[in-house]
Amino acid sequence: MRILVIGGTEFLGRAFVAQVLERGDRVTTFNRGLSGPDAPGVETVRGDREVAGDLRALVEGRRWDAVVDTRGGVPKVVGETTRILSGHADTYLFVSSCHAYADWPAEPVDERSPRHPCPPDAERGDVPPNALKAGCERAVEQHFDGGVLIVNPGLIVGPYDNVGRLPWWLERIARGGRVLVGGAPDRAMQLVDVRDIAAFMLGALSERATGRFLVTGVRSNTTWGDLLRDCTAVTGSDAEPVWVDDAFLAERGVEPWTELPLWMPLGKGGDGVWLASSAAARERGFHCRPVAETVRDTWEWVRGRGADAGPWMQGETPLGIDPGKESRLLAEWDAAVSGRAGDSRS
Repeated sequence: MRILVIGGTEFLGRAFVAQVLERGDRVTTFNRGLSGPDAPGVETVRGDREVAGDLRALVEGRRWDAVVDTRGGVPKVVGETTRILSGHADTYLFVSSCHAYADWPAEPVDERSPRHPCPPDAERGDVPPNALKAGCERAVEQHFDGGVLIVNPGLIVGPYDNVGRLPWWLERIARGGRVLVGGAPDRAMQLVDVRDIAAFMLGALSERATGRFLVTGVRSNTTWGDLLRDCTAVTGSDAEPVWVDDAFLAERGVEPWTELPLWMPLGKGGDGVWLASSAAARERGFHCRPVAETVRDTWEWVRGRGADAGPWMQGETPLGIDPGKESRLLAEWDAAVSGRAGDSRS
C-alpha cells in the first residue's frame, strides 16, 4: 500500500508508521518537522496543514491508497485538508477520540452513541474543546470523496507516550515510599496499547474497511491495584500505595486526571470513563495485549529518555501532584483514619 500520514512522528502516528514500514508498505509523512524526527525509510514532505499552498504542493503528482490523519483537531482545518486530498486517495482514516461522544466519560458509549453537536466548519473557541473532534469527523464525512474510516480511541498508553499518564505513575512508583492513590485497588480500568490501535488501523485499511470503530481496551482489562503492582514489579520499587477516598481528595481540591493521572472519582461525571465498548472493533480483529506487557515496555522506554527530558504535560498543564502536597495529604489522611479508629473504639 501507499499511505500518507499527516503527522507520523508522535505516539500513535509514530507507532502506525513503524508498523507500515515493517510490513513493507510505502509511507509519505506530512508535518512541520517540529515534534521529532521522521522514521528512516519514509518520504518526508514538510508543510503546515493550515496553509492551503502547502497541501496543494503535497498532492501535486501524488496519489495514495489511504490518508491517515493523526493530528486533526480543528474542524475547519480538517475540512480544508479533506477537500484538497479528495481525488488523491481512496480512503481517509481520521483518528478521533472518545471525546467526540456527548455522553462520555459520564456514561458508557459505543459507535451508536450521539456525538457532540459541533459543525464541520467550526474553529477554535466556537465550541467546547471536547466537541471539536465531533466536528472534525463531520468535516471528513462531508468533504472527502472516497471511503471514510473513523477510529475513536480511549485511553492510550505505551512507549513514546506524548502525554505521560502511565509514565508519570511509573516514575512516581520508582521513587518509592508511600504513594497517594485515589479510589480503591479493585476499581476496574480499561487501557489500550498504542501499538494495538496502530495494528488495527493498518489491518482495516488493508481490508478497505469504512465506517466507525471505537478502539479501547477490553473492559476491566486491569484494575488500579493491578496496574500499580505491575508498575512496582517492573521498577523494582518498595513503593507502598496508600488508598485514599475520592471524597477526601475532592474536598481538598485534588484535580482528577492531571494531579493524579488516570484517577477519576466516582459520581463526578466520569463513571463511564472505563466502560466504552470496543466490541465492534474486536469482531473485526482488534486485539489488546496484556496491560502488564505495556507497562513493561513503557518502563523500558521511560528509562531511556534521559535526565534532561521535560515534565509530562496534558496540553499546558503539568501532570502529577506536587511532592509537598502529596506528603501533606498523606499526613491528613493518616490523621483522619486514626480519628475514625479512635471514634470506633470509644
